[in-house]
Amino acid sequence: MSDYLVRALAFEGSVRAFAARTTDTVGEGQRRHGTWPTASAALGRSMTAALMMGAMLKGEDKITVKIEGNGLVGPMIIDSNAKGEVRGYVTNPQIHFDLNEHGKLDVRRAVGTEGTLTIVKDLGMRDFFTGQVPIVSGEIAEDFTYYFAVSEQVPSSVGLGVLVNPDNTILAAGGFIIQLMPGTDDETITEIEKHLSKMEPVSKLIERGLTPEEILFEILGKENVRILDSAPVSFECNCSKERFGNAIITLGEKEIREMIEEDNGAEAHCHFCMEKYQYSVAELESFIDEINA
Repeated sequence: MSDYLVRALAFEGSVRAFAARTTDTVGEGQRRHGTWPTASAALGRSMTAALMMGAMLKGEDKITVKIEGNGLVGPMIIDSNAKGEVRGYVTNPQIHFDLNEHGKLDVRRAVGTEGTLTIVKDLGMRDFFTGQVPIVSGEIAEDFTYYFAVSEQVPSSVGLGVLVNPDNTILAAGGFIIQLMPGTDDETITEIEKHLSKMEPVSKLIERGLTPEEILFEILGKENVRILDSAPVSFECNCSKERFGNAIITLGEKEIREMIEEDNGAEAHCHFCMEKYQYSVAELESFIDEINA
């Protein structure tokens, strides 16, 4: 099964829902960054949440998620958009701890319990929308749940999960977001809460082969769900040699000449995807020519 997400409505439109399988997407992030299991879980959960938030956007809109806790994994930065594309990195990818008291990867310890979750939305307007809340648990899903409730005033339930193989590759990853629209009745809320309390962790559902649609059926009841659409998701980075070249040009002639004289060239490194781009002396000299043109 390839990675994809679904958008849905439930209970006659009083609930909106998102669910995603992100095993390959998180796996690509793990491969590129060489993350160890606990760091993989932290980054993978965050990427999955960002993808589903991207599905709430339209057109060329995009978001940036920054999770900055006091744990050893350090700040995480994730970009996502309305096209199902995500990229992200963790400051310290080689972080791993023993399993926690529940037998799960100790993401809370890696992320930390103090710090901030910041969401920046680029909606194509002059000013960006920025929402920021304190980290409440470090488990990521609970922190996004709190963000929706406080920053966007939307009661939500967020479930995120990542299972890691013994060789550090990703076994299963995915998540869901359930949001209550204004006027949702108490009976509906009680039914959803009952299903949530009984269901397996979302990563286990993905491992068992459940589709995003079936995950929503588990939570909301198949008879109550209307799937609106689905879309593929993937790890994608928009970096390029040209983009980095344009950035080098902005440094100015003096710094570029120092690159030529001291390093006999230059190398640019993308934090998001780990790609490296080499620039020869001739290419750097062409940048100087462009500056002076």
